[in-house]
Amino acid sequence: MTKPLRQKHRHPALLHLDVADLAFASWETIARRSWMMIAGSCSPQEYQRMLHEKFEAACDSALAAAFNPGHFMVSAALAPWTHRARANAQRLRTA
Repeated sequence: MTKPLRQKHRHPALLHLDVADLAFASWETIARRSWMMIAGSCSPQEYQRMLHEKFEAACDSALAAAFNPGHFMVSAALAPWTHRARANAQRLRTA
């Protein structure tokens, strides 16, 4: 697995900001990858990366939820997904 992410423990009332951050980063990543698929420029490595990152994010999310009980559990569980979506969007901007 990848190195553990440093979690930002925000107040539970700010959960909507975490969800919005994940939504925007995911939408950008999905749009860019969809465009690559339509254009025929999506490599087999990119398809493998999609599968691998989902598996890693799910594992990291489960661990974060297990070790962050209480009010911060949802925010901690979203963090791995948000981190990967942001990283992918940034990487795909330059591709």
